Amino acid sequence: MSLSMYAITVPVFTRYLNNLDAILVKAEANAAERKIKPEVLVSSRLAPDMHPLSFQVQSTTDRIKFTLARLTGRTPPSWEDNETSLADLRARLKKALEFVATFSEADLAGSEAKMLTLKVRGEDTQVPAIEHVTLNAVPQIFFHITSAYAILRHNGVPIGKRDFTGG
Repeated sequence: MSLSMYAITVPVFTRYLNNLDAILVKAEANAAERKIKPEVLVSSRLAPDMHPLSFQVQSTTDRIKFTLARLTGRTPPSWEDNETSLADLRARLKKALEFVATFSEADLAGSEAKMLTLKVRGEDTQVPAIEHVTLNAVPQIFFHITSAYAILRHNGVPIGKRDFTGG
């Protein structure tokens, strides 16, 4: 049995965007319970040289929209990176979920064999779409989701593996 590009993108992206949203809901509730300004969580990071929670959510949604746009030739939506609250981050996740929901199996059919032109160190490089998605885009998306999870967990938000996986 072979997997389609649709099967490894749209349902996966949808599930993990929803999981990340649910984690942010728990972060909002935890901040209120502990009387912490939610903005503190939004600007939190695991290490001084690491990007904050806001960047992790922005990067997750950007990589998802750019991946699907590259595969289909659509123009990705443009979103400012100006989120300063958990509500703002949740609104961004909602926009990403709405964008992902516009893609059907037919939209992605045959894209497994497509060659993508990507800029690598300033140079145009041809990469098989399946290679880009499986070896670059999806791992990068999971890196940023994991980082968001870790930042919140590090800050005392009571979340666990099931929150991450949605299981």
